[in-house]
Amino acid sequence: MILVSGCLIGNPCKYNGGHNRNKAVLTFLEGKEYLAVCPETAGGLTAPRPPAERKGNRVINSCGEDVTDAFYKGAELTLAQAMELKPDLIILKANSPSCGVGTIYDGSFTKTKTDGNGVAAQMLLDAGFRVVTEKEIEQWEEN
Repeated sequence: MILVSGCLIGNPCKYNGGHNRNKAVLTFLEGKEYLAVCPETAGGLTAPRPPAERKGNRVINSCGEDVTDAFYKGAELTLAQAMELKPDLIILKANSPSCGVGTIYDGSFTKTKTDGNGVAAQMLLDAGFRVVTEKEIEQWEEN
């Protein structure tokens, strides 16, 4: 079982109402059992919505609104799904304030990246799950 960010398989849950469909991820998932998740929509955020970035333990959208509670609620629901399903792998969207692993946007809305993890990614990592982004899958698919 694999959990995967819904936007990576073409679900329109990205902040702008679009998706981040990723061919390498779709190829990797062929013939495997997987479940699409989106911590942001699970937390009650709509698509489309203003983009948000993580600043420390808070998540602020581009309108200056604090949307931290929705991000943590969605992360907790995603963690609960993972605890129930016990996936072998979780593939999340790189750089996202929910799903980024290792690198996220810095909260300045200038496309500047910084070291860190998204809210859901951090909870999943802390719980001991194997969490990667589509960037790792793309590298696996190239080799």
